[in-house]
Amino acid sequence: MQKVIVKRYTAESGQCSNLSCGSNLGFMDIELGEQVLDLGCGRGNETIEAARLAGNKGKATGLDITPAMIEQARAQAYHAGISNIEFVHGDIENLPFEDEAFHAVMSNCVINHARSKTAAYKEINRVLKTGGRFVISDAVTKESLPDSVKNDPQAWADCYGGAVTEKEYLDSIKDAGFGQIQMLNRREYVKNGYDFISMTILAQK
Repeated sequence: MQKVIVKRYTAESGQCSNLSCGSNLGFMDIELGEQVLDLGCGRGNETIEAARLAGNKGKATGLDITPAMIEQARAQAYHAGISNIEFVHGDIENLPFEDEAFHAVMSNCVINHARSKTAAYKEINRVLKTGGRFVISDAVTKESLPDSVKNDPQAWADCYGGAVTEKEYLDSIKDAGFGQIQMLNRREYVKNGYDFISMTILAQK
């Protein structure tokens, strides 16, 4: 699955398409001096804005599984003159960061690519400081997808094969140790003939 996902986003890295399913920055309330992590940062647009909001005493770190995206993001940050920023190649189910390294985590339409959503959220919990929060937008389904879709690597790369039901997704967050989950935005739509939901959620460690 991962090779097909990387192949898709390598091709996308040179395009201008919007790869997210929601904007998080308006909900993040990033304060000066905070350490912010952007999972699946892509070309780094929101990571750069997070770095601006965190100020010189803070820092934004973007993580992506696609080397071509990391290259694009680094180039964009350089041309924007942003120095309090870092882009790292890595996997959302095995984050290369120390425990309690970040005040806030954000992500757009990325966790659905994880084989284990619980594993990804456990990693988010691990790297968040006590009292830290995440704001994440993602795609979920109203009903379970058929096995033919779940086992299709291209469907995973196209942001729907790895999607689970809304209940399964929210349960994975609770299983990772987060308490109350706040629904910030929720929109129902149809993708490839299946009923989907795009949602933006917030939770605190």
